Amino acid sequence: MVSLTMIARVADGLALATSIQEDEQSVRDLQQYQSQAKQLFRRLNAQSPDRCTLEAGDMNFHYVIAQGVCYLCLCEASFPKTLAFAYLEALHTEFIEQYGKRVPTVTRPYSFIEFDTYIQKTKKSYIDSRARRNLGSINKELQDVQRIMVVNIEEVLQRGEALSAINTKVSNLSSLSKKYRSDAKYLNTRSTYAKVAAVSVFFLTLIIYVRFWWL
Repeated sequence: MVSLTMIARVADGLALATSIQEDEQSVRDLQQYQSQAKQLFRRLNAQSPDRCTLEAGDMNFHYVIAQGVCYLCLCEASFPKTLAFAYLEALHTEFIEQYGKRVPTVTRPYSFIEFDTYIQKTKKSYIDSRARRNLGSINKELQDVQRIMVVNIEEVLQRGEALSAINTKVSNLSSLSKKYRSDAKYLNTRSTYAKVAAVSVFFLTLIIYVRFWWL
């Protein structure tokens, strides 16, 4: 179930639209999650990962950044990631079509609050049981969601660390891992050559020894 959906401008974190499903969480819980989402928006920048999942206890934040706008939803941890990201992609397509040209110029928070109507309609279609049964056919471009970066939202907010910094660390770790594999392959190759050379020297020595011994 999607309990909270928020849309914000990445450049300054300005909230553009929101939709809350109050019957799924207490008002206090939703206010806390909404506050976390606003803090997250303020930490986003051009270097932040385009897609990310942030764990928040038994709930998960999922977001997609596209064309300078962040689309975020709060779901139960058990809610399929493929479905969540397909839902966000659907919001992006419609939102940009309706408001894309106005996004850079608005200054008032929730300037597009009327978009909630579309959010509610889309949300119902993505939590419908038929949609759940057809996960495999929903947005084939999202088949790689398991590789999307997953971090803990409390760590990001408490440390004041930008997601771009975390993304850089992940990239660095990936680079180090590739270098390790490359070095290991190089060492294995050298080891193989050394073994071949040792065997060749052995047989060459043996041939010379036998030849001179018998002659």
